[in-house]
Amino acid sequence: MLKVENLVKKYGSATALDGISFSVEAGEVVGFLGPNGAGKSTTMNIITGFISSNVGKVWIDGVEILENPTEAKKKIGYLPEQPPLYPEMTVGEYLNFVYELRACTLPRKAHLAEVMAATRITDVKDRVIRNLSKGYKQRVGISAALIGNPPLIILDEPTIGLDPKQIIEVRSLIRELGKKHTVILSTHILSEAQAVCDRMIIIDHGHIVADGKADEINQFIRDNRRYKATICAPQTEALALIKKLPGVVYCEALAERDGDATAFLIESERGIDVRKALFYALAERNYPLLGLEALGASLEDVFLSIIAKEGD
Repeated sequence: MLKVENLVKKYGSATALDGISFSVEAGEVVGFLGPNGAGKSTTMNIITGFISSNVGKVWIDGVEILENPTEAKKKIGYLPEQPPLYPEMTVGEYLNFVYELRACTLPRKAHLAEVMAATRITDVKDRVIRNLSKGYKQRVGISAALIGNPPLIILDEPTIGLDPKQIIEVRSLIRELGKKHTVILSTHILSEAQAVCDRMIIIDHGHIVADGKADEINQFIRDNRRYKATICAPQTEALALIKKLPGVVYCEALAERDGDATAFLIESERGIDVRKALFYALAERNYPLLGLEALGASLEDVFLSIIAKEGD
């Protein structure tokens, strides 16, 4: 469905993309991850034909985006990070406008009704867009991307700025879209991709650093061991004790206090669980352990795990 080959994009002396290549098969839901500034939006803009690359090519369902842009863009539904809505229009007016803009040939009334039902915005079709919540505005933007029933849907940071309830609703919608479309979800939030994607491509500083099934990428997360321990003990002595435990690679005292207890960040080697050894070592010194919390891996943690594994 999508083939990206050796994309290079430079802005003066700065290189945003440095020869990235990947492909996405029909029916896949792929997370395109990376921290802010990694090159995600630049890649999405090249794939959708908004900007051109210095080097490289992109094919959408066999059609090269620069050789035949009109035909290629018919196959893409795109929601940019900031949905291009007209706030003075009603939802229905805006979707009719997009229908005309895309020169859609599907039966207008039935098709727009189907799109609004799919994104659950039928009940607001007569409301002015500026009066909608951000969550509904995102849904309107996704609705616009679905007009013409394109086989490839690209969503750039679709849940940014939403409240928790709206995030759950949009994630549910993305899962539904994945049943009928190929979906690329660009995000810097690891949990976002974990919630809805079958596969993850991770980019950093214009390079792809990982590409695999969600379960394969999640292995890096399971291997990462980070805990926050709240301990009643002299800070210097507790630090020295924890650092001597087998498998501990890093420990620091955090600024958090709970009465006479201090919070410590503890990291261990991949595959080593230090919790029992920590408990027994503290009990031996009569240092009460008030809390022990497993910390979720961040996207940066995954990068570090990948780099460490490549260096093994």
